[in-house]
Amino acid sequence: MTADAPLATVRIAVPAAIDASALAGLDPAARLVDLSGETMGTYWRVRVAAPPGLEGAKTADAIQARLDGLVAQMSHWLPGSLLCTFNDAPGGAWTALPSDFATVMAAGLAIAEQSDGAFDPAAGRLTDLYGLGPKPCAGEPAAGALEEAVRASGWRRLAFDGAMRRLRQPGGLWLDLSGIAKGYAADAVADLLAARGLPHALVEIGGECVGRGIKPDGEPWWVDLEAPPGWRVQPLRVAAHQLAVATSGNYVRGDHTLDPRTGQRVRNGIGAVSVLHPSAMAADAWATALTVLGPDEGAALAVRQGLAARILFQRAGRVREWLSPALVTMLEG
Repeated sequence: MTADAPLATVRIAVPAAIDASALAGLDPAARLVDLSGETMGTYWRVRVAAPPGLEGAKTADAIQARLDGLVAQMSHWLPGSLLCTFNDAPGGAWTALPSDFATVMAAGLAIAEQSDGAFDPAAGRLTDLYGLGPKPCAGEPAAGALEEAVRASGWRRLAFDGAMRRLRQPGGLWLDLSGIAKGYAADAVADLLAARGLPHALVEIGGECVGRGIKPDGEPWWVDLEAPPGWRVQPLRVAAHQLAVATSGNYVRGDHTLDPRTGQRVRNGIGAVSVLHPSAMAADAWATALTVLGPDEGAALAVRQGLAARILFQRAGRVREWLSPALVTMLEG
């Protein structure tokens, strides 16, 4: 998602204001250092403005350790993760959550409520049934099995005690945080870098990006919004200054997006939804919710929530683009 097209061919979106505090510690002589690794079934990449003496290997190791810790908490692919432990717990059992997990659950449940369940962190039974987790599946689910999975799922069945950081298993419900965990991980890595004295960086995890501070030359971290291959759309470049970008769509993995309210695959003409937000975690979840809702309902919700969003979709055989008022304001700035 990093910028590579000629500047003259793209539209530019910039934040309404520059955070002066985010410019602290900028060294024009700093060098850009690239670090990378693997996590959550995908890659992570960091480009950081490095002061003299930065030990890149140690920084990369710290990033990898932070991400490995999040995977151990929230992966539905890793047997023995805290998420899998919760999924296997008997009905009525409470599970104590670390602060990372609790933060993700609080945000996920809030967005589930605001989107009327278009985003749902408690749809693990459905993703498992479609073979979108660790267990492969041949063909489409049987109608009876799908109905049963929908009944067993749903965020409204959960009891979350934010003050005590604990979550109650209602019985037979499975969490799946794949629509929000990557975004949270990107935020967490950016926070880790800042805590290590590296406040100027661009972090990407599997396409979810968060930019902090600016580049040594005074330029922002530029991020190009993704579009499905072959979709002719004028490029749109974002100045990711204290800003995250997340994109949802089926153009990479096929029809993997599910409507948690019905259990059906999402086939509503959406090609890609990109959301810009100060939090990569929120951008990640909102991009999924808008994709599930489709072009019209998704656009209406983006307006109500004040989201900076782009929706690419097909209608009547034509590729169409919708930009939210908040994003249009960034283009006009």
